Amino acid sequence: QVQLVESGGGLVQAGGSLRLSCVASGTFFSINAMCWYRQSPGKQRELVAVKISCGSTNYEDSAKGRFTISRYNAKNTVYLQMSSLNPEDTAVYYCNAVLSVVRGSPLYNHWGQGTQVTVSS
Repeated sequence: QVQLVESGGGLVQAGGSLRLSCVASGTFFSINAMCWYRQSPGKQRELVAVKISCGSTNYEDSAKGRFTISRYNAKNTVYLQMSSLNPEDTAVYYCNAVLSVVRGSPLYNHWGQGTQVTVSS
């Protein structure tokens, strides 16, 4: 069984910074990509940042230049460093891992439980 556990959310003033962490644990063969999504009330969940195993990254437009995704492969951990936060960044942030459980098995999405980020104006 695979578990993703996020931490680092909280309340911050506009212009501030937060760093989110997500650790993947359990039994699996390899992680293809780790991502951060977010969901605000009344909105669909959206991809914020993705880090692929080959090293490439991609960001949602509003996150570019403000957020940085990084990954510590040896500890199956992904981080999201967020700076210049504004109230529009308020959301529940979810960690996602695309991984294979055993060698040659299909890739599946796994989700964390989410961590709340609230940015006050």
